[in-house]
Amino acid sequence: MGQTRTQRLSSIDFLRGLVIVIMALDHTRDYFNIINFDPSDLTKADPWLFLTRWITHFCAPVFVFLAGTSIGLMQATKSRAALCKFLVVRGLWLIFVEAVIITYGWAFNFGFITMQVIAVLGVSMLVMAALIWTPRWFIATFGFLIVFGHNILDYGFFPPADIGTPVPLWHALHNTIFTLDLGWPTYFAYPALPWIGVMPLGYLAASLYAPGYKPEVRQKTLVKIGVGATVLFLLLRSSNLYGDPAPWQSGDNSLITALSFMNTQKYPPSLLYLAMTLGPALIVLAFAEKWRGRLFDAFVTLGRVPFFFYVVHIYIIHLASMALAEFQGIGWQALAGGFWMAPANYGLTLGGAWVVWALIVVGLYPACRWFAGVKARRKDWWLSYL
Repeated sequence: MGQTRTQRLSSIDFLRGLVIVIMALDHTRDYFNIINFDPSDLTKADPWLFLTRWITHFCAPVFVFLAGTSIGLMQATKSRAALCKFLVVRGLWLIFVEAVIITYGWAFNFGFITMQVIAVLGVSMLVMAALIWTPRWFIATFGFLIVFGHNILDYGFFPPADIGTPVPLWHALHNTIFTLDLGWPTYFAYPALPWIGVMPLGYLAASLYAPGYKPEVRQKTLVKIGVGATVLFLLLRSSNLYGDPAPWQSGDNSLITALSFMNTQKYPPSLLYLAMTLGPALIVLAFAEKWRGRLFDAFVTLGRVPFFFYVVHIYIIHLASMALAEFQGIGWQALAGGFWMAPANYGLTLGGAWVVWALIVVGLYPACRWFAGVKARRKDWWLSYL
């Protein structure tokens, strides 16, 4: 007997749910454990802070890759024209959500615009709307060339700009984090070029989930690809030849050296960053098909409503930080404008931020379960955009 559709796709929902919970850790740390430096800076961060940041690196690559997989799976129920229309509308919708709804959640004002992971998902979907009309070999070539080749731009062809320096809009493709004045100051945190290469690779992976595809063959294939990507990361990273603009360095001890080895570039995501994260994620995806239990089911539920979780959790985290500021005698207004406005006497230890993260995830679960039930029971067209 072959697997049912639900059994086949629960592993995808599980992985998506797992990384969205991990993602919430990063945002909780931002609002509750205030620091004035990059947590991946090994000259300032201790190992626990570094690892709290590092584990969240898995989130964006998995989101974008699995979004491509979902697009590939939609081809079984949508015509190419209908899928193209869906991708255009959803892509524009996600860019709008990032610019308005999520931006407001970060700062509770409209003084600026953020362009982060939700926006880059939208941009990637607009690209996929065109790519689905092309042959699979072209989609594969497009994805692999970008993912494997974009780091060539690190060698002086695409000079980076400082965060506040106005630059041409095309720098959003492969620049470091920067701000443009587009009527409002617009903060670009996710350069688009590498990500629009990741989504087509996820799209191609959807063929592994076709009805009739033997589960054991799919699982072995995912493990082979995942191990291959991980080995590629280890070999290229150890050589410091290509794939990341920041070479690893020996530290004061073996732990710091290992952390430096793992400290790859996210903005924009380097080849080694993507290999380091997607490789292990694909291995987990393979083994997840065999997992069962209540905890597994809880992650599956969260993975079925990632957009809902993402939007709501930002508002809850921000409101909770304002409540903490009030409790600490600082006043809720100190955090109303965002965590970057927090005074020095506000905040919790890193361990305290972990506790708040766990409470927020557990507290959000009933709402996510309710909304997952709504999406399962109803087929309103607008639910497909949430």
